[in-house]
Amino acid sequence: MAELQSTSSYVRPRERLLEAGEGALSNQELLAIILRTGSKPYTVIDLAQMILEEFPDLYTLKDASLSELQRIPGVGVVRSIELKAMMEFGRRVHLASQPKLGKVQSSYAIAQQLMEEMKDYQQEHLLCLYLNTKNEIIKKETLFIGSLNQSVAHPREIFKGAVRVSAARIILTHNHPSGNPKPSSHDLQFTKRVKECGEMMGIEILDHLIIGTGRYVSLREEGFFQ
Repeated sequence: MAELQSTSSYVRPRERLLEAGEGALSNQELLAIILRTGSKPYTVIDLAQMILEEFPDLYTLKDASLSELQRIPGVGVVRSIELKAMMEFGRRVHLASQPKLGKVQSSYAIAQQLMEEMKDYQQEHLLCLYLNTKNEIIKKETLFIGSLNQSVAHPREIFKGAVRVSAARIILTHNHPSGNPKPSSHDLQFTKRVKECGEMMGIEILDHLIIGTGRYVSLREEGFFQ
């Protein structure tokens, strides 16, 4: 049976969600947030209660037709459409899987793609490829544009993105607009710093690719990560 809350004990669910998080809210409170407003003479919490009384479990509610929803006082055509759209959207979110942008087979293969992508860049771009445990790319993000130095390219931003997508590994890459991919001392210091942060967080830095014109340097291939 759905858990119902009387109007007399009603606390505004939006404020409850802000204070306690969505997991602490009852079905009635969550539904009241979705409905937004009541319909005279019913408050929004009254309306949510009547819907859950008509459909005592969420399984029957998700299969309710537009006409069945409209039989509930205060639920007209517009609200019934909104409820059906909400339930369909929830179904799609539940079925959604993490996007994959290809699988990393080798530094060489990734570098070939990035050389084509970055060949016309006039400034340095730092890109991060976030990988799962199967070395599938789950996100590619440009984090910095400009000179790659410690004041701009901070590991904090790199790992913030990694945590957000639950990445297991990271490939760093940046270009040298000069066309010469030879790593600078800044490149090496920055990579060392990020690698150390990754070791503390349990997120592996798989490689740092430096892209030039028609050629690249892989710090892994150069033995930097050994």
